[in-house]
Amino acid sequence: MTAGIKGLPEGMMTTITDKVMAGGRISDEDFLVLERDADLYRLGFLADAIRRRLHPEGQVTYVVDRNVNYTDICISACKFCAFFKAPEDQTGYLLTFDQLEQKIRETQELGGTQILLQGGLHPDKPLEYYEEMLRLMKSTGIHVHGFSPPEVCHFANLSGLSIREVLQRLITAGLDSIPGGGAEILTDRVRQATAPRKCSADQWIEVMEEAHKQGLRTTATMMFGHIETVPERLEHLRRLRELQERTGGFTAFIPWPFQPDNTALSQQVEIKKTTGMGYLRMLALSRIYLDNFANVQASWVTQGPKIAQLALFFGANDFGSTMLEENVVAAAGVSFRLSEQEIRRLVVDAGFEPRQRLMDYTLIKD
Repeated sequence: MTAGIKGLPEGMMTTITDKVMAGGRISDEDFLVLERDADLYRLGFLADAIRRRLHPEGQVTYVVDRNVNYTDICISACKFCAFFKAPEDQTGYLLTFDQLEQKIRETQELGGTQILLQGGLHPDKPLEYYEEMLRLMKSTGIHVHGFSPPEVCHFANLSGLSIREVLQRLITAGLDSIPGGGAEILTDRVRQATAPRKCSADQWIEVMEEAHKQGLRTTATMMFGHIETVPERLEHLRRLRELQERTGGFTAFIPWPFQPDNTALSQQVEIKKTTGMGYLRMLALSRIYLDNFANVQASWVTQGPKIAQLALFFGANDFGSTMLEENVVAAAGVSFRLSEQEIRRLVVDAGFEPRQRLMDYTLIKD
C-alpha cells in the first residue's frame, strides 16, 4: 500500500479495504472515511469486487418496460421537479383509461413485461379511481410496478384510510410491486426545504415496510446532488439498509443525480450539476455500504450510455429499463434514449452478458 491518502493514516484505509474484501459490513464511520479520502480508483475497485462476488456469472440485467406518468397535475409542487403542473394550470393532463390501455398494448408488442406507473398527487381523484385503473391494467396481463410511497400516502390522506388498508386495496385491485420514487433524500431537513407537502422520511419508510409485510417487492432510490450534505446521504443509505435488514423486500437500489434545469430549486440556490465522476463515486459508495442489497442499477437515463457503461465497473449489475417512454427527467432537459438492442450492445461491449429480467430479477429466456 502507498502512504496515507489526503493525510489519512494508511492503516485505517487498509483496515476498511480489508474488511470490504473479506465480505464484512462497513460502519457509518467507514463510509465517511471512504467518501472523504478514498480516490475514485479505490472506490471502483471495492465496489467492483462486491459486484463480482454477488454476481460471479458476469451477467448484466435489464427490463423492458414503459414509464407511464398518468398525470402531471400535482399538489406537491416539489422544488426539484420540472414535470408537474399545478391543479389550476390548464396545460396539465390526465390520461384516459383508453390512452393507458393503448400504451400498455404498444409496450407488450415491443416485448415489454411491465409498466412503471407513477403520477402527480392529483387533488380530485378518489382511491376507487386508482383501483379501477389497476383492474383495467391487470386485464391486459401486464406487471404493474406502480404508485410510489408519496402517492400511497396521498391516497391515504384523501380516503381517510391507513397505509395498511390502502395497500391492501391496491393489491386486491392488481398492484404487483412498488417503485422507490419519492425518496429523494430520506431526511426531513432536506424534505422540508425541497418538498414540504410530500410524505416525510418516516412515512416513506412506513409505506415500504408495510408493502414488504404484505408481500410486495419494491425498489429503493436516492436523488442526490442538490442541497443535501454527505451525512444526510449516509442517513438515507442507513435507513434503507436497516429496513432491508428487517424485511428483505427491496430488489434493487437506484441512485441518480439531481437534474437542475427548469426547476424552482435551481433558481433559489446555486447547484453545480453532478459530474460523471461524482456520480460514479456515489454509485460505488452505495454498492459498498448497501451490503444487503443484491442489485444496484446504473442510471443511463440521467448519465447517458457511456457513463452507464462505466457504472458496470463501479458496482452496478443492472442497466435498468429500456424506458420506452420517460417524461420526468426529460422535463429537466435530459433526454437520453436507448433501445433494447442498444442496451444489449453496450453491455456486450463492456464485456458482460446481457439478460432480460422481470421486476423480481427472474431471468427471461433469450
